[in-house]
Amino acid sequence: MTTEAATTSTTETAPAHMPYGALFLLMIVYAFNMLDRQIVTILVEPMKADLNLADWQIGMISGLAFALFYTLLGIPLARIADRGNRVGMIAVALFVWSGFTALCGVARNFTELLLARIGVGVGEAGCTPAAHSLITDYVPREQRGRALALYSLGVPVGSLAGLVLGGILLATLGWRAAFLIAGVPGILLAIIVWFTLDEPRKRTIATQAAAPHMPLGQVLATLRRLPSFWLISCGTAMGAFGYYGQASFFGSLYMRTHVEGIGAMASSWGVPPTVFLGLSLGLIVGLVGMVGTFVGGQLADRAARRGIEGYTLVPSTSLVIAAPLFAGAALAPTVPLSFAFLACAIFVHALNYGSVFASVQTLVPARVRAMAAAVQLFVTNAIGLALGPLFVGIASDLLAPSLGSEQGLRAAMALVALPLAIGSLLFWLAGRRIEADEAKQGA
Repeated sequence: MTTEAATTSTTETAPAHMPYGALFLLMIVYAFNMLDRQIVTILVEPMKADLNLADWQIGMISGLAFALFYTLLGIPLARIADRGNRVGMIAVALFVWSGFTALCGVARNFTELLLARIGVGVGEAGCTPAAHSLITDYVPREQRGRALALYSLGVPVGSLAGLVLGGILLATLGWRAAFLIAGVPGILLAIIVWFTLDEPRKRTIATQAAAPHMPLGQVLATLRRLPSFWLISCGTAMGAFGYYGQASFFGSLYMRTHVEGIGAMASSWGVPPTVFLGLSLGLIVGLVGMVGTFVGGQLADRAARRGIEGYTLVPSTSLVIAAPLFAGAALAPTVPLSFAFLACAIFVHALNYGSVFASVQTLVPARVRAMAAAVQLFVTNAIGLALGPLFVGIASDLLAPSLGSEQGLRAAMALVALPLAIGSLLFWLAGRRIEADEAKQGA
């Protein structure tokens, strides 16, 4: 057996049982990732008033500025992750983005806030590709959907924490303190990650020579031969475009268009409106999202028993159902009805998290998994996270003169149903190609 073959074999060897402790810690890391993104949602309106921001600027700091550097740095950092210490990369990334989250709290104008959010994106670029590669080494193939869904629980957990914590801190200490308090715990968690997570490659290096690093051209050539990979990546991007386009303006939707309804419901609970809204959105996005993510992971592995095509079935179904539900949440005339639509939309959308990542990590060769994850995230975030919030912000500003600020925002948020439907179609097309593409890899 050649050195390269031996290394690949070692990389593919996974324990018979999932290491739940390590997966839980990685999920918490991802939760801090999402907390630092989502806390902006509940802080938007007071931050906008304090710094005199327009909706397009909110779209910039929520999406484009963050995503631009997140996507550009994701690929070179993934190159390092494919041959280096993934645990160390995750720990350093967490330290960096947490520090810049805290710096958002001292921003005095749009430019400083923009630079701080860019810093958050720089840090977060080093996390998920390395984590996906690490998790795939941790678990057997038949459990990857569940394992990656468990990691993806960080999305709703972090969203819950960000919205609830942000709402409480906004009502008590203000938006600046909210950023500062959100950033510090991540710095401490980075130290825990550094000293506790296991890097399987250390054992490989101790027993044999490492495989030569695959040249970038060869990596990209490998991915180019897999049309289903690109369809999955673009489908994920369309799903992200719709979700992040709405999520960046959840707080604005209710604080701008449902002021009386939110105020009345908050009064009945005896809490300030921002606390009530943060708690409500946190429970919907967080708890409902957790259930959807968990159920989606189970469905993914069950659907994939007959073949890798099953991993594309879940997102193709969930996105087409989620599309009208998200539009209903934006256009509903009352708060309870809007919350009901939103809860259903969040649940259905969350079903796809484990599937979309498991499909890619199972499809590509072991030595390019982090790179494949980075390219997938590059496409996803360059289109979805960068442009989704900016699209809604610009559409809202353009529609405001004719429809008013409130109705313009609602109409802009409803438009995200279209990219969600397109994403569903792309996953369906990927399902028709993925088994043939997997056969090319000798899997």
